[in-house]
Amino acid sequence: MTITLNESTIPLVRSRFAGDVLEPGDAGYDEARSLFNAMIDRRPRLIVRCTGAADVVAGILLARETGLPLAIHSGGHGVNGFAMCDDGIVVDLSPMKRIDVDPEARTARAQAGVTWGEFDAATQAHGLATTGGRITTTGIAGLTLGTGSGWLERKLGFAADNLIAADMVTADGRLIHASEGENAELFWGLRGGGGNFGVVTDFTYRLHEVGPTVLGGLVLWPIEQAGEVLRAYREFMAGAPDEVSGGGAILTAPPAPFVPPEFHGKHMVAVIAAAFTDLERAEELWRPMRDFGSPVADVVGPMPYTALQQILDANNPKGLYNYWKAELVRELPDELIDAVVAHGDAIHSGHSVLFFQPLGGELARISEGSSAISARNAPWALHCIGEWVTPEETDYELGWVRAWAPIVEPYKLAGIPLTFSADAGDERVRATYGGEKYARLVALKDEYDPENLFRLNQNIKPSTSG
Repeated sequence: MTITLNESTIPLVRSRFAGDVLEPGDAGYDEARSLFNAMIDRRPRLIVRCTGAADVVAGILLARETGLPLAIHSGGHGVNGFAMCDDGIVVDLSPMKRIDVDPEARTARAQAGVTWGEFDAATQAHGLATTGGRITTTGIAGLTLGTGSGWLERKLGFAADNLIAADMVTADGRLIHASEGENAELFWGLRGGGGNFGVVTDFTYRLHEVGPTVLGGLVLWPIEQAGEVLRAYREFMAGAPDEVSGGGAILTAPPAPFVPPEFHGKHMVAVIAAAFTDLERAEELWRPMRDFGSPVADVVGPMPYTALQQILDANNPKGLYNYWKAELVRELPDELIDAVVAHGDAIHSGHSVLFFQPLGGELARISEGSSAISARNAPWALHCIGEWVTPEETDYELGWVRAWAPIVEPYKLAGIPLTFSADAGDERVRATYGGEKYARLVALKDEYDPENLFRLNQNIKPSTSG
């Protein structure tokens, strides 16, 4: 049966859901359709604010009955804006906030609307954590299914590596459980395969002792020292134990109290420091990098793990215009460092950043075949993050990010960090997984979503689509 949404059918549709159903003109509709990325301005026909799995099932079935596009919204941070659609149905998981922590078993079960800040607060009450996003307003769902990158990854692996079970609603409205012992092939694909196979409503994670106090913070040097600082950071990370994490960046210094006034608004090179070990050892491990060159600011010290997780929040508020590119590279030679530093000269927005993300550690030791995640042996991920305030800046910022791509081209691997890459395209999605893994993912798509209902994502197409 096909349903047409109109004045006579909408009341009946609303009665199917425990949560609110919003349409254009309703109070709360515009807030509910707004995403982290201000470039995305879409107007769905209905937004279903889900209270639990039953609402998710009803939302999926409604999309099938109406034939309208279906988008799945949890945290809404995805740079591509897949969480919202025009003239379609949005299944909004963001009201689903339950978190259950078992400190004895060191596990946490969290609903798909939970953000990393909410998750961290609940687990840190017991001195526990797992790898989570670097911006606390990011949702656990999309990041985990896409891999789940964060400060703890060199020590504990990605968030997906710490996922031990998931509950998912399928395209035909069934609620199924996936783990190593049940629907194991689906569980393999969910870890890295994104939202291609269904809507995950609940995630169960393995937790680890972390904090509650860790070493973290930021060191800043004048931009003139960028090349030598980043070379030193490369060598520092090459010998660093798994407990050491962080990143290097070319950025614009904020007008913060810890930055000398003469550097406010100036391009600088920074290293974000993080260490997950006892504080005395952490200080010893980071001392060579903090003593390098002539830093103008050093705010590294003991802090709550939750504060470290918030360290990038101020520069990444909701409502900026966002366009990002990311690449995995096989090496980080001097000439690539120099080229990226030179590209930093053209940073215009105070929010835009060039980021050097060290990988390795536990990430590289986890079996390549354990999940759909690929290219675990990449030593670095490089990011060009364009973030700006007004639409008038858009053309410049898009051009700046796109001009970064040919700089990295000679050094990049086939795959990319899909969660952080705008406009990846079908070819890069296939290349990211490689032939064997992609074939397994297509087989899962054929089994769980042969009609490609879940297509607003980094899409794995069913075999019937060619």
